[in-house]
Amino acid sequence: MPVRQRHAVVAGAGIGGLTAALALSRQGWKVTVCERADGPTAAGAGIVLAPNALRAFDAIGFDPAPEAARPTPTAMGLRRPGGRWLNRADPAALTARYGRTPLALHRSALTAALAAELPQGALRYGAAVTAVDEADGRAVVRTAAGDLTADVVIAADGIHSPLRRSRFPRHPGLRYSGETAWRTVLPAGTAPAGIEAAETWGRGQRFGTVPLADGALYAYATAVVPEGYRPADVRAELLRRFGTWHHPVPALLERIDPARVLRHDLYDLAAPLPRLHHGRIAWIGDAAHAMTPNLGQGGCQAVEDAVVLAHLLAGPDVPAALAAYTRARLARTDAIRVRARRAGRVAALGNPLAATARDLAFRALPARASLRALDDLFNGFTLPGRAG
Repeated sequence: MPVRQRHAVVAGAGIGGLTAALALSRQGWKVTVCERADGPTAAGAGIVLAPNALRAFDAIGFDPAPEAARPTPTAMGLRRPGGRWLNRADPAALTARYGRTPLALHRSALTAALAAELPQGALRYGAAVTAVDEADGRAVVRTAAGDLTADVVIAADGIHSPLRRSRFPRHPGLRYSGETAWRTVLPAGTAPAGIEAAETWGRGQRFGTVPLADGALYAYATAVVPEGYRPADVRAELLRRFGTWHHPVPALLERIDPARVLRHDLYDLAAPLPRLHHGRIAWIGDAAHAMTPNLGQGGCQAVEDAVVLAHLLAGPDVPAALAAYTRARLARTDAIRVRARRAGRVAALGNPLAATARDLAFRALPARASLRALDDLFNGFTLPGRAG
């Protein structure tokens, strides 16, 4: 009698969901990715894949940028609004310590590369998951395009995860960080040449640049503002805040397309989930542990989640695998969530004396100590023993 092929339904076609689907597909699972959007979008921002995320992709045999011209050339340097460097990383030292150079990509390029590796028909747009019922050891997944039966459901349905709210109704949910962010990607050839990966800290606001592998430039800004702050004229608002900062910030602001600027208030989970699974559902990425972007680990942790979960699901016992997934991932991801929030508070200091003391501390920090502080992030990815 032939063995029935196991079926995984993934709610959400972001980086984490697509990585989980690809990893499971390569293990012989049937996968169906249900995405609420009507199709792929070119909108988005950049992402820096840190060494831990690159090692996770290595574990499933996926190259996130096989045709990329180059990795991002540096770790993030830190500057003052007048241009003075507070701290500047040595990319050779980073590569020597962690064995990998971070790779910066447009998010849409990464999701397109992941989607291209999935079996034909696995990705369904316009098929939001609306509910999950469980009976007789399987899950019935209700979607806008019809019902599906699955052995496991992977909730990669984002920071506002409806599946998280349905299974953990007493959880306090999201917490506003106090900052909003503007993000955009300038196409190759439209930004001044020679821009480095760097972040500039003022008082209560920041501006960052990251060269992407295809020659485009990812630019972002944050500011401490009331929740829901929505200036009508994006360019005028950014020029008001950053127009007198060092080169190339004003030049970049003049060249952005306001229609392609994303603006999001920054949130994280107010508390960890009690566990990362419930019945036959497992949560990954922002749905599991939404964190602020201050450490650049949100997408990287989603990749880790997906690869670890798929690795554990190679065993025959799905409930045991999901329990092992919680044990493997909950403590690490929550520690990073807390650390990211604390880092954001330091970066967003608005008091002049506190900001000056912060800047002096960063100037005095030895380069080796700066790198050592990243060890638990960049060296923290492991594949646990399989359950079941």
